[in-house]
Amino acid sequence: MASVDLINLEKTYGGGFRAVHGINLNIADGEFMVLVGPSGCAKSTTLRMVAGLEEITGGEVRIGGKVVNSLSPGERSIAMVFQNYALYPHMKVRSNLAFGLKLAGVPKPEIRKAVDEVAAILEIEPLLDRLPKQLSGGQAQRVALGRALIKKPGVFLFDEPLSNLDAKLRASMRVRITELHKRLKTQGLSSTVLYVTHDQTEAMTMGDRICVMQGGHIMQVADPKTLYNRPANLFVAGFIGMPEMNLIDGRLDGDAFVLGDQRLPLDLSRLPRRPAQAVLGVRPQNLTPGATGLTGTLAHVEFMGHDVNLHVDIGPARMVATMPAADFDRLDRAGDRVTLTPDPSALHIFDKDSGDNLSL
Repeated sequence: MASVDLINLEKTYGGGFRAVHGINLNIADGEFMVLVGPSGCAKSTTLRMVAGLEEITGGEVRIGGKVVNSLSPGERSIAMVFQNYALYPHMKVRSNLAFGLKLAGVPKPEIRKAVDEVAAILEIEPLLDRLPKQLSGGQAQRVALGRALIKKPGVFLFDEPLSNLDAKLRASMRVRITELHKRLKTQGLSSTVLYVTHDQTEAMTMGDRICVMQGGHIMQVADPKTLYNRPANLFVAGFIGMPEMNLIDGRLDGDAFVLGDQRLPLDLSRLPRRPAQAVLGVRPQNLTPGATGLTGTLAHVEFMGHDVNLHVDIGPARMVATMPAADFDRLDRAGDRVTLTPDPSALHIFDKDSGDNLSL
């Protein structure tokens, strides 16, 4: 196993565009760290600098405590899994798995043993004599995992590995990858993972910790529960969670949040300061129809199976509340007035100018 440390890491391209802004990140031995963020946030660029596929223009990458800035990818004790699998189309699965060991001059009996062990771990023994074109997307991705695993690297790097799979396969592969990570960890084998995705579901269900990125900056690093319950700023609050957190512009007046002509009483005693412009944050799951709160017009209803999402227009703002579908029959239909009551313990107050969460 090996730790990964990014120290003041920067990436500036020839035209002067600064893609990565001196970020710092520590990934412990055996940790599953996910880089998540929207397209263009530099998460893949960061991963490629760790891999040695992208030149580092400032700062350091350390793997196992060793600075690797000047080392080639092959010298960094890493293995990479891409979204396009990158299997050799003319080679059967067995040969694809064995190729790296063959190049390294590993004796044939050891290669056969390693291939059999990896195939058993990933349950791909029946696929060993097939060509890549004879594999499904999920099967091909398992072979790609096997080719990385067989190298016994210090660090696994995943770059959007599930983005080409359908929803059902993505769900099953998420479980396979996380279970594999746990299994390797218990066996004392290579299990440090840096995983890049734009999909917050992958991030929240797979990562020990998650690094949320935007515009080449790190916005927050925390475990999934902390990110969801205690987002550090407006960006994280709006990015993490589905449906996303309601973020409503307003102002603080006395002990209330004011939205138009409505006042929502709040306990603001713990706020470190009172911003000139405030944003109220509350997750849809923490809003329920009630007698007190914020009142608006029910504009739209989404039936989600077990739950329904109520879209309610409150002045210039729209809020979404999630409730059990069984309870929806107690409400009037679209076009009628609805009052949404927030859970006081689940409210967030953000400074609109700085984006900081003042409720932490």
